[in-house]
Amino acid sequence: MRSVSKVSRMEGGLVSASALEVRTLLDRFDVQDPGERERLERWARASNERGWWLDYQETVRPDYADHITLENDSTNIRSWEPALIPGLLQTAEYARSVITSGPTFISPDRVDQLVKVRQERQKRIEAGGTHFTAIIWEPAITALADDPDNCAGQWLRLLDIGQRQNVTVQMLPTAASKVAGMSGPFVAFSFGVEPNVEAVAVRNVANTSVVEAPEDLALYANVFDQLRSAAMSPKESAGRIRQLLRNAEQPTEEAS
Repeated sequence: MRSVSKVSRMEGGLVSASALEVRTLLDRFDVQDPGERERLERWARASNERGWWLDYQETVRPDYADHITLENDSTNIRSWEPALIPGLLQTAEYARSVITSGPTFISPDRVDQLVKVRQERQKRIEAGGTHFTAIIWEPAITALADDPDNCAGQWLRLLDIGQRQNVTVQMLPTAASKVAGMSGPFVAFSFGVEPNVEAVAVRNVANTSVVEAPEDLALYANVFDQLRSAAMSPKESAGRIRQLLRNAEQPTEEAS
């Protein structure tokens, strides 16, 4: 550590700490937990890197930027979606339809930028940088049939990305409505070696809020476990999606 004044400025948020400086402090304060050490050192490295999302500052709201930061720092992401395909799994066409169906008008240029942001976010899991588990309620997936121009592409996207070792896609059956009704959409993040829930992003019509209180994190972790237990297996989920694809490909019988 270079000086007491440097530590003071780090404490005041005036300068960031390097991973080496964090490691030195952890040694000095006898922090032995490997997961905690790895998490704090990773945060230090990330704080000295310029996030790609800063190139979209005029497009991305602060709460959305916070969500992206959590994604970028995470080692494990768990998503529950009762109504939509998760953003990390959306095709560009589906993302565009979701963005333009909101309650407020968004200019075409901003729509284009938001679609690009979705695609940039997806590079994190495509590169294997984090493990992603998505539980999606079946009606959100079957409803894609109402958009015949884009449904096949989105279904194929779910099948393709679900084959990656770091991605798990599970469908919650339509009949499991009581389990589905326990919570609105949320995303749980882990940042260390152990997949403990350390932050949860909760989306509503106005914004996205981040939950960090331990008792609330435990509640969301429990809800996700119940959703996962009630969901189809990844293999069963893929089979159901393939069935939807086959049904969509069958020609409509003309009335005789």
